[in-house]
Amino acid sequence: MMKHIELSKEAKAWVKRKSGPDEIILVVPHLQNKSQMLCYDLFTAFDENPDYLGRILFDVQKYWIYDGEILTIAEQEQLAKFIINYVEPI
Repeated sequence: MMKHIELSKEAKAWVKRKSGPDEIILVVPHLQNKSQMLCYDLFTAFDENPDYLGRILFDVQKYWIYDGEILTIAEQEQLAKFIINYVEPI
């Protein structure tokens, strides 16, 4: 049985960047009412005017796709794993 994705509110994820300094990314759930996909918008975390970095969408089997042009495949994978394995802090 597949684990349910638990990330239901904003969270910050540490991403190791291949080129440039590592960065903290703000992951924001985005409601997709017309489909069964989970969508997460990605932004720079601590900027006054955060940059939009794209979004990650998950289907019901937890297959994901990145919709954007900024993040490398390795960075996308880090964020997808963060979302899939997210545990709400107590």
